[in-house]
Amino acid sequence: MKLKFRKIAYQLHLWLGLTSGLIVVIMAVTGCILAFEEELKHMVHPNRYFVENIGRKKLTLSKLTGKAEQALPEGLKIKRVILSSDPSKTYVFRTLKMNDEALTYWGTYLYYYRVYVDPYTGKVQEIEDAKHDFFEIVLDLHRRLLLGEKIGKTITGYSTLIFAVILLSGLVIWYPRKMSKSMLKGMFFIKTSANWKRINYDVHNVLGFYAMIPLLIISYSALIWSFEDVDKWVKNTLNGNIPTEKKAKSTIPSEEFSNRGNILDLIGNRMEEGLRDKKSALVNFPRSEEGTYYAELTYDGRQYRNEHFNFDQYSGDILKSQSYKNKNIGYGTALRERNYDLHTGSILGMISRIIYFLAAIIAASLPITGFIIYFNKKKKKPKHKKNKIVFPAHQ
Repeated sequence: MKLKFRKIAYQLHLWLGLTSGLIVVIMAVTGCILAFEEELKHMVHPNRYFVENIGRKKLTLSKLTGKAEQALPEGLKIKRVILSSDPSKTYVFRTLKMNDEALTYWGTYLYYYRVYVDPYTGKVQEIEDAKHDFFEIVLDLHRRLLLGEKIGKTITGYSTLIFAVILLSGLVIWYPRKMSKSMLKGMFFIKTSANWKRINYDVHNVLGFYAMIPLLIISYSALIWSFEDVDKWVKNTLNGNIPTEKKAKSTIPSEEFSNRGNILDLIGNRMEEGLRDKKSALVNFPRSEEGTYYAELTYDGRQYRNEHFNFDQYSGDILKSQSYKNKNIGYGTALRERNYDLHTGSILGMISRIIYFLAAIIAASLPITGFIIYFNKKKKKPKHKKNKIVFPAHQ
């Protein structure tokens, strides 16, 4: 029975690996590039992210938003702003529009702009057409293979599921049939003194084992984003009987509303006050008449460690607020809020980011080393000689 299970695991590992190998390599390599995206961007484009001189006082959020909108192509409106607690950083304003029916990356983003503004002077330091940004293209390649939301996301979603099966079947193959001292050593160490074929085999087996846990966590978090039903099932199962919170909505005033600038300044001031002991803040602007200003204060490099608020867009009143420290949100909701940090490795700070980076490099190598193992085994198989018919000599 055990032998049969092992053979099934081997066949799954082999054929699923051969069919999805190229996609796994693409997703792993792009994941490596994105692992330190923020740090790389700050190095490559310092003019975007850092002001020339730190001033005494920042302009109001409504004035800065107006400056950013003036820099955009005519008719476009700002939809989000990111604020930093670092006094040397610019404010990053954003607007974008997507077409989820598009079949390519270039059709997915109808427009996508980022505007970098000096918060002390209101000077627009740079307008970035983010649709052509290298890291944005790499991100879409990672998420959708540049093939749009419908096709690309479906392919990467099922490829991630297949990769999880490959990892688990690999664990079954990795564990030897009979345990011995030499076998134990081969399970955890690469025999560097062996020939290149054995080294390749060890690299695949040993490094694959060491990278298994982070790669399974990465796969799980990717599946949560890829499959809505899986997301809901995990969330509802872990939440148990905790009721789902209602979505916050703004109360539409009966009279004409013209106080938008003051409301935005009120929210901006609230975020600036909250930034004193935190890393960053973001404000998402309302998208409809009943929509709210969604604001988030993040403590550090871990996205889940935040406080978030919904402000009525007409009165500025806080309709809903929540902190990651709130223990009444349910285990499912708490796990879902940590999904981004689980996927990127920021869940434990820089150490886990480095571990994830190394795991992604290993993930990129696994289909390659695996194919070499398969190719070498195929070459070894002896060709069956056909039995020759020997005719008796004529007498």
